[in-house]
Amino acid sequence: MEWEFSAEDVVKARAEYGLADFRRDLVEEIRLNLGATGETLTRSFNLIYDLCYALATHKDLEKFLSAYAYDPPTVQFLREVEPMMAGNVEMLGAILQRQIMERVESGMAIEQAVEDTAKWHVGAVRVAVGVATD
Repeated sequence: MEWEFSAEDVVKARAEYGLADFRRDLVEEIRLNLGATGETLTRSFNLIYDLCYALATHKDLEKFLSAYAYDPPTVQFLREVEPMMAGNVEMLGAILQRQIMERVESGMAIEQAVEDTAKWHVGAVRVAVGVATD
């Protein structure tokens, strides 16, 4: 995706761009680039979003892909998509960093802020499931 602001702008709160915005834009990017609709769009979005989240939170790519070892076409798809997601990974990481920083700025210890942001993310994604690709 292309933005009129940088990931740094998001981290430093110079740009208002949150998780819902990112997910909405990622769905549209997938729809345009893959021509996907319906269940194919939903599945592609979920796979690509999970890949972006894993990389944005510094998970090992091979470990992430090992969860899909039973499905070689999915692993191949994710390997092919991964290099194209660098900007998305950076932006999602910035959104998560901003969330952590907001918690630290409000007085939360960094470890607690990271944990709280992870819980927030799970809740935000859970609420968004089923509506992201509508």
